[in-house]
Amino acid sequence: MAIIPSIIKWLNNNRMEQIDLFREHPFETQEQELFNLLDKASGTEWGRMYDFRSIGNADTFRKRLPLQKYEDIAPQIERLRGGETNIMWPGTIRWFAKSSGTTNSKSKFIPVSDESLEDCHYKGARDTLVFYASRFSDSGIFRGKGLTLGGSHRVTSFNNDALYGDLSAILIENAPFYVNLIKTPRSDIALLEDFNEKLQKITTVAINENVTSLTGVPSWYLVLLRHILDHTGKENILEVWPNLEVFFHGGINFEPYRDIYRQLIPSESMRYMESYNASEGFFALQDDLSSSDMLLMLDYGVYYEFIPLSELNKSDNPPSLLINEVEQGVSYAIVITTNGGLWRYLIGDTVTFTSLYPHKIKLTGRTKLFINAFGEEVVIDNAERAITNACRKTGAAVSEYTAGPVYMNASEKGSHEWIVEFESEPDDIEMFRRILDETLQSVNSDYEAKRMNNNTLLPPVVRVVPQGTFLKWFEKKNKLGGQNKMPRLSNDRTYIEDFYSIAGLAAEAPGQ
Repeated sequence: MAIIPSIIKWLNNNRMEQIDLFREHPFETQEQELFNLLDKASGTEWGRMYDFRSIGNADTFRKRLPLQKYEDIAPQIERLRGGETNIMWPGTIRWFAKSSGTTNSKSKFIPVSDESLEDCHYKGARDTLVFYASRFSDSGIFRGKGLTLGGSHRVTSFNNDALYGDLSAILIENAPFYVNLIKTPRSDIALLEDFNEKLQKITTVAINENVTSLTGVPSWYLVLLRHILDHTGKENILEVWPNLEVFFHGGINFEPYRDIYRQLIPSESMRYMESYNASEGFFALQDDLSSSDMLLMLDYGVYYEFIPLSELNKSDNPPSLLINEVEQGVSYAIVITTNGGLWRYLIGDTVTFTSLYPHKIKLTGRTKLFINAFGEEVVIDNAERAITNACRKTGAAVSEYTAGPVYMNASEKGSHEWIVEFESEPDDIEMFRRILDETLQSVNSDYEAKRMNNNTLLPPVVRVVPQGTFLKWFEKKNKLGGQNKMPRLSNDRTYIEDFYSIAGLAAEAPGQ
C-alpha cells in the first residue's frame, strides 16, 4: 500500500502547478477549454449546424448557440441511446447517467463520454485526494480503505451500444484497477439495487475493514452509519473504525447534518471535505477545509457561463456572463458546455461567488426549488441557514425536511409549512419555529416584508414526523439509494400532501 502515497505525492507536485495557473488566469484557461471543445466537436452534427469552425471568440459562441434545457436536447439523446454517433460529441456515447433530478419524477439520461469520465469525473476525484494529501501530509487514509456508498441502480443496457445507470455505478464500472485496492465494498455489493440488502452486506463487510475515509451523500450515510451501530452495538463510529479521519461528501448542504455527525463520530480531528459532482460533470471542490466554499475547477473540459438569477426568466435566451465578468454575492444560474456533448446547458443549479481570483463558489439551490407563492422568493440557501440556526440555538438535529406554501383562502392568510424529521428533537418546538422564522426574515428581505405585522404571511407551521418517515417516502417513490435527494422546497403542496398520507398528518391552521 506504500506505493499509493508515493503516487499521490508525485501527482500532487505536478497538479498543484496547473491549479495555481488557472487560479491566476481563469479567463484564459476557460477560453482555451472552449476552443478545445469547439475543435473536438467541429465535425459533429451540431458542429456543422452551428459552424463551430468559424467561432473565434466567446461572444460569438454565446450569441450563436441558444441555451438548452433537457427537454430541448431529449430528441438528440434518444438518438444517441439508439446508437447514432457524432451528434453532439464525436464518436459513440456508450454511457448515460440516469438522473431523476429533484423536481421531476421523469428520468433524465445525461450522456457521459469517455472524455468526460477521464478528464472530468475521475480528474475531480484525483484532485480531491491531491488537495487533501497536500493539506494533511501526515494523513493515514491510504493505510486503510475508503468506504463508498453510491447509488442503487446497476448499469443496464438500452441496446448493444448504450448503457445507463446512476453516475456512481458508471464510475464504479469504469474505475481503474488500482481503485479496488483502496476501497470497500466490492463492486458487486456497491451496485446492489435493493438498498436494504446493500446496507446489510456493506455492514457485514465493512465492519471488518480498516476504514479511514467515507465518500457519499450525508443523508444516506446517516442511514448506513445508524445501521452499523445497531448491528455492532457500539456507541459511536470510532469504536468501529478508530482510524477514520475524513468524509468526502457532496450532493446536499452538509451544515444541517454537521452536529449529527459530530455525535456519531466524536473526534475533533475528523475532517469533512465537500465536492460538487453531478451527473453532468465534476465542477468544484473544497480546497480549504477552514472555509465551506469550493474552488471552481476550470480545466476539466467544462466551459462555464453564468446568468444572474434575476434575469433568468425574463426571456428565452437571457444574457450570460463569463468567468471574468461575474461578481461576488450575486446569485447565478450555471450554464455549462462540456466534453460530454452538452452545449450551453442549463444544469438547474444556482451559485454565488464568495471569492474571485481564485474563483470560489457556494451552492445556493436549484432554479426550480424555491417558495415564491406570495412574492417571498425563499431559496434553498435561505432554508438551510434557517434550519441550521434553529438547530444550533435549540440543541436540535434535523435529519430531513421539506417545505411548501399554505395557500391563502377567503378568510385566512397564507404561510409556509415545514415537514421536519429530527435526529434529536428540540426541547421547545415553538422556540425552534420562532428562530426558523426570524432567521428567514434576517436573510431574506422579501420574506421579511411579507411577514411584517403578519401582513401577507402568518408564522410558519412546523410539523414533526417520526424518524423513518422520509425513508418511507423514498421507498414509496422507489428512490431508495445513495444519489436520490429530498426536494427541500417546493412552490406547491405536492410533497407536503405526500407526507400527510405517509405520516397520517391532520390539517393545522397557519400560526398555531
